[in-house]
Amino acid sequence: MHRDSLFYQLFAQLPQTLFDLLGIDTPPGYRFDSVELKQTAFRIDGVFVPPDPSGTVYFCEVQFQRDNTFYQRFFSEIFLYLRLHDGTFSDWQAVVIYPDRQAEQETFQAYQLLVNSDRLHRVYLNELGSLEALPLSLALMQLTVLPEAEMATAARFLAERTRTEAVPRPEVIMELITTIVLYKFTKLSREEVLRMLGFTTEELKRTRFYQEVYAEAREEGRQEGRLEGRQEGREEGLQEGLQQGLQQGEAAIVLRQLRRRFGSVPSDLEERIRQLSPHQIEALAEALLDFTDLGAVSAWLNRSS
Repeated sequence: MHRDSLFYQLFAQLPQTLFDLLGIDTPPGYRFDSVELKQTAFRIDGVFVPPDPSGTVYFCEVQFQRDNTFYQRFFSEIFLYLRLHDGTFSDWQAVVIYPDRQAEQETFQAYQLLVNSDRLHRVYLNELGSLEALPLSLALMQLTVLPEAEMATAARFLAERTRTEAVPRPEVIMELITTIVLYKFTKLSREEVLRMLGFTTEELKRTRFYQEVYAEAREEGRQEGRLEGRQEGREEGLQEGLQQGLQQGEAAIVLRQLRRRFGSVPSDLEERIRQLSPHQIEALAEALLDFTDLGAVSAWLNRSS
C-alpha cells in the first residue's frame, strides 16, 4: 500500500485529521504541506503551518516500518526546519503515526528526553478504538491497517456513516474510502470497489470517477467522430458526414467499455449498437453500469428498438 501518498491525500483533503488525533479543536487557517529540506534531501511527511507567527507549527510523520534511526532523522529534520523558518511561528509540536507499537524504533536513548516530552505525540492506529466511536477522519486512518478480511465490511460501514451523518465534504470522504480499498484490493476496478461499498447506479453516476470516465469517453468519441466525418464528408455533405462520424465515435466508445467489462462482443450485437441513434447511444452509455452480462445489453436494445 502506498501509504505516504494515501496519508498525504488524507491530510491535504481533511487537515482536521491531525487535530482529531491530538484531541483538540481544529484551529482556523492552518495550511498543510509536505516539505523537502533541499540542503540535506530531508523530507518531512507533513507540516501544518499556522496562519500567523504567534501560532504552533505541527510536524507529522507516518512510520509503518521499523527504522532504528527514525528518531535521529525526524528530530534532525524538525530542528533544521526550525532554523530555516525562524520567526514564522512561536512553538512546535510533533506527531508520529504508527500502525502498532511493534513498528516503533526499539532503542532511542540519545533522544529519550525528546521522545518522552509533551512535544511528541505517538499514535498507534490499532489502539484508536472502534470505528463506530471514532470521528470519520480517524476511522479512515484505522481503515488503512485493517486486515483484508475485515476491510470490505468496515469500508461499507464507513460509507454508510458518510451518507447518514452530517459530515463536511462527504464526497471527499467517499473518495478516500474508495482509494484506501483500491490500495488493498489491487485486482478490483474502481467501479467494482464502488459496488462493494454499496453504491447504487444513481450514486455511481454522481461520483467524480464516473463523471470523469464518461466525460473522457465522450471527448474521445467526438475526436474520433470528427476524424471519420472529415474523411467521409464532401463539400456539400460535410455536416452530415461529421454528424455520422460523431455517432460512430460514441458507439465505438460504448463498445470498448463493453469489451472491458465482458470480453468480446458478438458481431451482431456490435452492429445493432452501431445502428443506434445519437440519443440512444447516450442512453446506452449511461445504462452500462446496470448490466451484469451481454444478455442484459441485448434486453436493453430490445426494449429500446
